[in-house]
This record gives sequence, C-alpha cells and structure tokens, in this order.
Amino acid sequence: MSNNSREQILFAIRANVPREPVERPQIPVFRRADAHLKSTFEKHLQEAGGAAHDIENLTEAQSRLASLHPTAQVVCSAVPEIPGTRRAETIRDPHQLADVDVGVVRARFGVAESGAVWLTEEDLIVNGLGFLSQHLVVLLDPNEIVADMHEAYACVRLDLTAYGCFMMGPSATGDVEGTLVHGAQGARSLNLFFLSMSAL
Repeated sequence: MSNNSREQILFAIRANVPREPVERPQIPVFRRADAHLKSTFEKHLQEAGGAAHDIENLTEAQSRLASLHPTAQVVCSAVPEIPGTRRAETIRDPHQLADVDVGVVRARFGVAESGAVWLTEEDLIVNGLGFLSQHLVVLLDPNEIVADMHEAYACVRLDLTAYGCFMMGPSATGDVEGTLVHGAQGARSLNLFFLSMSAL
C-alpha cells in the first residue's frame, strides 16, 4: 500500500468519526429455559469425552478418586477438600508437574450447553496443572451451572483474575487420519465430581 493510499484511508476514517459520543450497544439477555441444567451438562460433558459422578461427601470423593486412578503415584491437589500427595501451592516451577498422574481442581461454574467448566488462575494455582496432569478430577457444585455461554460470560470476572479458561472434557484431536485421540496435548481423562459446597 502506498503512502498516498494509506493517507486516503486515514482521511476517510477521520472524516466519518461521529461528532457526538455514541453509547456502546446493549447486549440483550438471552434467557434459555432449561429446568434440567445438571443433566444437560452431564450429557454434553460425556459427548466431549468426560464423565460426571454424583458425590455425597469428602470420604466418597477420596474413594472415587482412588477407584478411578488406582495406580496413581502423584495426585497434585489445588483444593483443600482433597489433600493429594502434593499440594499445588508448593509448586514453584511448572516443570515440577511433569510427573503428576492426577490433578485435582475446583471449577467456578459449569456451562450446560457445552459441558464446559470455567477455571481461573486462582483455581488452578499453577496454570499448567490443568494441562500437564495425565488425568484431571474437577470438583463442581451442581448449583453452579449456567444454561449457556451468554450467561457464562456474564459470570466471568476478568477484572479479578489474570487468567481463565473454559475447559470441556479431556484433551482431544481428530487431525491424524480423522481418528479421535484423547490426551494428545493435555489431560487424557477428565472426571467431574458433583460435590456441593454445602457438603463440606
């Protein structure tokens, strides 16, 4: 692009800047009636390769984790409910997660329409925990499920965290010969424990 063309474009932009301030458009609220948020969430999580489990208390949570991953040597936990064999708070370098068999985190909320969970830097403690662990166990209060991404984005508070991500099932790719492979770039499995905060 020549300097002359550039100047023409910039001149046209300046000439068409509104004289009066224009308010940002209001984003409408898209309310989706779904009386079965939990079952909808479970269905979509399963479609993404994850699995959900109803957990009554911490004892059952520990027992279920042990039965799902009986050979796990290193369980790195970022939640106070499950101590694990290593605390995420003690990790100073993500390379220390190289031998983690199971990472345990608690999600802020889940999204029914996709089966995704929202995790922040504060939940993961070390961001790499969600991606370097061989397997993930995610705790979620079943009362903290929103219907869709419209509601989800209304709950996201990026002003309160430096990092956050939506995670939906284990890592997967279908690039190689059209075959779905789990664990290609991250966790090989994701098990979600519905564990109410009131049960703690």
